[in-house]
Amino acid sequence: MLARNRFLLLVVVGGAALAILSLSLQFLNLIPTTPIVEERPFHAADGGVGVAVGKSRKRVFPQPHTQEPNPIFEAYGYCNIPNRTEQAWEGHSPADYKLLSVHVMIRHGDRYPLYSIPKTKRPAIDCTLSTSRKPSHPLLDSFIHHMGLGSRGHWESPLGSVPRLPSHSACEMGELTQTGVVQHLRNGQLLHHAYKQQSLFPSDWSPRQIWVETTGKSRTLQSGLAFLYGFLPDFDWTKLTMRHQWSTLFCGSACDCPARNRYLEEEQRRQYQLRAADTELERTYMDMARTLGLPTRQLRAANPVDSLLCHLCHGLSFPCVPIGDSGAGGCLTMEQFAVIRRQQLDDEVDRRRAGLYHKYAILAMYPYLNRTAAKMERIAKSSEAGRQPRSAGEEVFTLSSAHDVTVAPLLSALGLEEARFPRFAARIVFELWKSPPAIQGQVKKRGGKGEKSKAKYGETFIRVLYNGEDVTFHTTFCRSHDRHVSQPLCPLKNFLSFVRRDMFSVVNATSYKEACYRRPG
Repeated sequence: MLARNRFLLLVVVGGAALAILSLSLQFLNLIPTTPIVEERPFHAADGGVGVAVGKSRKRVFPQPHTQEPNPIFEAYGYCNIPNRTEQAWEGHSPADYKLLSVHVMIRHGDRYPLYSIPKTKRPAIDCTLSTSRKPSHPLLDSFIHHMGLGSRGHWESPLGSVPRLPSHSACEMGELTQTGVVQHLRNGQLLHHAYKQQSLFPSDWSPRQIWVETTGKSRTLQSGLAFLYGFLPDFDWTKLTMRHQWSTLFCGSACDCPARNRYLEEEQRRQYQLRAADTELERTYMDMARTLGLPTRQLRAANPVDSLLCHLCHGLSFPCVPIGDSGAGGCLTMEQFAVIRRQQLDDEVDRRRAGLYHKYAILAMYPYLNRTAAKMERIAKSSEAGRQPRSAGEEVFTLSSAHDVTVAPLLSALGLEEARFPRFAARIVFELWKSPPAIQGQVKKRGGKGEKSKAKYGETFIRVLYNGEDVTFHTTFCRSHDRHVSQPLCPLKNFLSFVRRDMFSVVNATSYKEACYRRPG
C-alpha cells in the first residue's frame, strides 16, 4: 500500500510539473509541416479569413531561413487543418522486405482551449459531431455509429467512464473538436492504405496482436478511437482492450526518476528567465492587459496564446471587449499574437542551446522506448526460421494516444531536436522490417570489401517516421550509419544499443537507474 501511494504521489507531482512545462512548450515550436498541395488560410485586413492556394514540399525539418520566419503563417501548420491531400511514406521499403510490426505514438487532435481569456467571450465552437458540418470525413457517420457499440469492448479503469465521442454543443475546456476527430480518421485511414499490401496481420486478427493505450483524458481516448477506426474500419470491439496510462510520459511502473525532475525544474527556470528578459514581450502583455482592463499578471496566468490559437485555427476573429469609461476596450490583434509567437521561436533556439530539455527528454522517454525496443526484439526473434510462433500471434500493432508533452520529449530523446513541434494529430511511427533471406554464401559489399553474409535468414531493420516523413537517418542511433551499403535501412541492433546504453551518455551514465538516482554534483 505504501509503495502504491508513493507511486501515485509521483504521478501527481510529475503531472503537475509537466502541465507547467506544457504551457511553455505546447506553442513553443509552432513550426508547420507544409503539404505538397495546400490551401493556406490567412487573415485579411478586415479580420476575416481568406485562403491562398499554392504548392510546396512537405517537410518536418525547417529550412534554413534567409530572413525571419513569419510567426503567423507558421502557426497555421500547428493547426493541421484537414483540408488537403497528404503524402505519407509509411509502409515503403526495398523490394521483398517483410513488415513485422508497427508502433505508433500520436498526439490528440484539435481541441478547445484549456484556458479562457478573462472578460472575453469564449470561442463559439460546437463539439458535437455532424456529417453536415465541415471538416467532415467519409467514415464519420459510421464511426459515430460504431462508437455506440463500445460497451462490447474491454476497458481498463477509469476509461470505461470516459465518453467515446465529444458531445457538447458548446465545447468544454480541452474537449476534442470535430476537426480533431477528422484529423485522426484521416491519420488512421492513411496508414490503413500504407500497410494494406504488407499483410501486417490477418483479417481474423487476435486480441493479442493489437495493443492500444491512452491517458485518461477524453481528447486522447477519442483521438485514439478515431485513429483506430480509420486504420481498422468496423473493428471487432470484443477483441479490443483499451489500456490506461496514468502518466503522460507513458512510463508505467518506471516513473520514479529524481534526476528527470531536476532537469525539468532547471528547464522551467531557463524558460522563465528568457521570457522575463524580453522587453517587447512584456510591453505586448501590458498592451493586451490594458485593452482588456486586466492586471498584466492575471492576463499572463490565463495563457492567452492557447485561446488565440483556437481562434486562429477555427477562422474566428480575435476577442474584443467594449470600450468603457476607463479607456479600456478594443480587440486583441494579430500583431500582439505575432510577438508572443516570435518569443516562443526564440525560446526554441535557446532550448536547444542549453541542452537541459534534451537531458530531461532522455530520462522521460526511456521507459516508453525500452518497452518499444523489447517488443521489437521479441517479434524479431519470433520471426527467425525454426522458431515456433505463438498460437495467438505476436503483438504487431501498438497505438499510444498521448499529448504534446509526450510527443515532444520523444522527438528530443530520439535526437530529432530540429523536428517541428508536434502539431495537433502529430504522429511518430516505428516500423520493424525484415530483409529477404540471403542466398547461402552470398557476398555483400561493406565499405568496399567483400565478406560473406551472416544474414542467412534475413536481418531486421527499423524505420522512424514523423508526420509521414522518413526521419530514420536523422536519429541519434542511425545518423552515422552508411545507408549506401547493400542494406539501405537502419539495423535494429542500432536502436537496441541506443536504448539499452548509448542514450545515457548525454547524462554521463550507462543505465536508467544510474542516471536517475546518482547524486548531483
